[in-house]
Amino acid sequence: MSGARLLAWRGRREDQEQHVSCDELLAQVSVQHPLADTGLIRTAHAEAVRWHQGQMRHSGAPVLTHCMAVAAIVAECGMPPAVVCAALLHDLEDTECPPERVTELFGPYIADLQRAIPATPLAPSPTAPVGTDPGCVPSFDESVLVIRLADRLHNMRTVSFLSQATRWRKARETVEVFAPLARAAGLNQMSRELHDLASAELRSPAAPYAVTGRALALLARLLPSGQRSRWHEEWAAELAAHRTRRARTRYTCHVLWHTPRLWLTLRRPVGERQS
Repeated sequence: MSGARLLAWRGRREDQEQHVSCDELLAQVSVQHPLADTGLIRTAHAEAVRWHQGQMRHSGAPVLTHCMAVAAIVAECGMPPAVVCAALLHDLEDTECPPERVTELFGPYIADLQRAIPATPLAPSPTAPVGTDPGCVPSFDESVLVIRLADRLHNMRTVSFLSQATRWRKARETVEVFAPLARAAGLNQMSRELHDLASAELRSPAAPYAVTGRALALLARLLPSGQRSRWHEEWAAELAAHRTRRARTRYTCHVLWHTPRLWLTLRRPVGERQS
């Protein structure tokens, strides 16, 4: 892997929901791209302020703090202003912002990026190092990947505000999918921080059902690939509803007992399942 394509990561960790100002974000972009026009980023910031007004995170902080933090991480990765704009706007699908407005204000490329972020599935697979040096234009897929990784990184930095079931599920997914993808993309410091944050969560004594949760995750892998995510999420939600260790163990045994029958059912053609 070429050293010119390695991430110039500063390793700066944010405290919980630390707010990044627009001026700080612009300064970070200017470090990596001193000749770039950052006017679009100011416009994107104004749009994020407008459409996320009143929206709050589980921590009680404004959703805007998350958008700004993700954009700052993307900027630290050396991505150009257009990608930083898309990062700032990545949660607009959860607002009343008309989709065509993004195209009108920012053009089709940023609009396509913004729409692709939540729609692009990630799976543990080999990938090429992302070009993050100034003057190196990242591909569309690389840009989406960096924003998705930045989004997960900030979510893991603030994961303590989520329910234990969600924390464990996100931590496991981060270890298995996001950290390896970041490493394969050459984002080594990001990969290490993702892995460290997720591993600390999985080792936490506050996760009393980690063993049963891991067992359910393994059982889900036995199901057909197209059905695994749905059943894993359903089992994890049901597991979290049980308050005692005994109840969680009994539920896991129940799932284990019925998994072979479920596997056979899901392997049948749809018409045969309904008959």
